[in-house]
Amino acid sequence: MHRTIDPAENRRRMLAGELYYAFTPDLTASRERCKAACTEYNLQVTSGVAPRRKLIELWQKLTMDDTPIPPEAPTPDEDSDLLVDYPYVDGPLKVDYGFNVKLGKGVFVNFNSTWLDTCLITVGARTLIGPSCSFYAATHPIDPTLRNGTRGPEGGKPITIGEDCWFGGNCIVLPGVTIGNGVTIGAGSVVTKDVPDYVVVAGNPARVIKKIERPGERVLEEGVLEEPGKTI
Repeated sequence: MHRTIDPAENRRRMLAGELYYAFTPDLTASRERCKAACTEYNLQVTSGVAPRRKLIELWQKLTMDDTPIPPEAPTPDEDSDLLVDYPYVDGPLKVDYGFNVKLGKGVFVNFNSTWLDTCLITVGARTLIGPSCSFYAATHPIDPTLRNGTRGPEGGKPITIGEDCWFGGNCIVLPGVTIGNGVTIGAGSVVTKDVPDYVVVAGNPARVIKKIERPGERVLEEGVLEEPGKTI
């Protein structure tokens, strides 16, 4: 069945988070393209000799981002300053498609990350991601008859991560999760549901263990924050 489905409709279903077939020729080719791009990127980043500009170019190739990079500056230091807001992604890493991974300004991703980007995975500016973190925007049907191994349909849900977050090592984020701004995720956590702004979560499944006090706020009692400028 999946061999005769219209490729454009099948891809639309994937991007929309509907059931689709992953092992069609065009989607298989897309994953193979990304696998080759990952291999090239990993070789360069783990060599330790690739300049920052080269890694940015390879990352944009991997994610199919055609946004122009500013022309190279006269000196290495000036060029480094020019590129400071571009994401820094350490390797090795694994990505399924690449075009569904969007990283904001100043994002840092440590080594051994995994991105199953069936649907869009968005990471907000200045977020820091520890080693061996995984982001799973892909799902399978629970019904094993419908699932049917590699011949059955798959699904997906987008992952959205806010700005200024920090992920400890070995975190997992599951499909459909939205994480707010300023969140800290404890090492080894499995995030199964949405997380509000400015909290610390940890565990499996991850739960809120602490609220984060921001400048201009102070904690009045458990779960209550004073608003900046408010008179008590």
